Amino acid sequence: MGLRVAIAGCGAMSRAWLDAAAKIDGLEIVGLCDLDLARAKGRAAEFGLAHVETTEQVGAMLDAVRPDILFDVVVPAARHGVVSAGLAAGCHVLSEKPMAETLEEARDLVARAAAAERLHAVVQNRRYLASVRRIARLIAAGTIGEVSSIHSDFFLAPHFGGFREEMDHVLLLDMAIHGFDAMRCMTGLGATGVYCREWNPIHSWYRHGSSAAAIFDLENGAVFTYRGSWCAEGLGTGWECAWRIVGSKGSLVWDGREAIDVQVGGGARKGLFDEVVDLVAPPLDPLDRVGGHLGVIEDFVAAIREGTQPETAGRDNVRSLAMALGAINSAETGRRIDIVI
Repeated sequence: MGLRVAIAGCGAMSRAWLDAAAKIDGLEIVGLCDLDLARAKGRAAEFGLAHVETTEQVGAMLDAVRPDILFDVVVPAARHGVVSAGLAAGCHVLSEKPMAETLEEARDLVARAAAAERLHAVVQNRRYLASVRRIARLIAAGTIGEVSSIHSDFFLAPHFGGFREEMDHVLLLDMAIHGFDAMRCMTGLGATGVYCREWNPIHSWYRHGSSAAAIFDLENGAVFTYRGSWCAEGLGTGWECAWRIVGSKGSLVWDGREAIDVQVGGGARKGLFDEVVDLVAPPLDPLDRVGGHLGVIEDFVAAIREGTQPETAGRDNVRSLAMALGAINSAETGRRIDIVI
């Protein structure tokens, strides 16, 4: 099944979408839209798409090219309007994160997608990392027992420029949600409550909220801790966080890159400690879709063609968004917040 695709938002992130789309059979890019028309035309030229429709307004693009799919790569403040327009035009819509700026907007988009009988999903590309898939399989198999705590650290110092450096709650809303969603994917657990502190160090080049620490209560009584900063120069963790997951039988540590270390206990006791055994995380399943944006888009396109729901459907992703917004609410009020979907 050939599918016509239009893209709203031609900033730097659109390159990842166009690179991935070019690797998927049957996708045809038919329109590019950006408030800066020169940017849309420049992106079209960069990817050999000079023949496609380029416009400044998403409505005009949708009317002109009648796509099957809308890729939403706009800034968060414009997301609700762009997704709503795409669904109203009969498009399946795949969005950048965050899904929405509020839970009310997120719930509204879920309802609009259901009413339009169209798919709506969100790019949570950490789910499509090979290591995340392998860890999820290891935990589901019970290798380390019942998960009791998860600990995630994120420390980097990127200089983006642009809208991120002017955002409120930039770390929690624009980045931490990746870690929150990866935690849900790896453990199968959702959050029921959160206490969070957020701050902006004096050396920060972000206007607001470049650092945070959060403690989440999870559905099975486990605890998830997150520590992060977007202005931490030196000794960076990498983009995928550094993880420790503790279970009733053992623990795993993932450096966020390639190394996954697993140890389980239960051996003979020597002094204060039981002997532990090193294990290897299971390999990828041949059916796993991996590759960041490529994996997400492949999953979304397959769902359209097969009449199924994509893994990152909006109705599921609202649970990750609720974690980020709950953390923000806690940081603003100074109290623990119940997370209610």
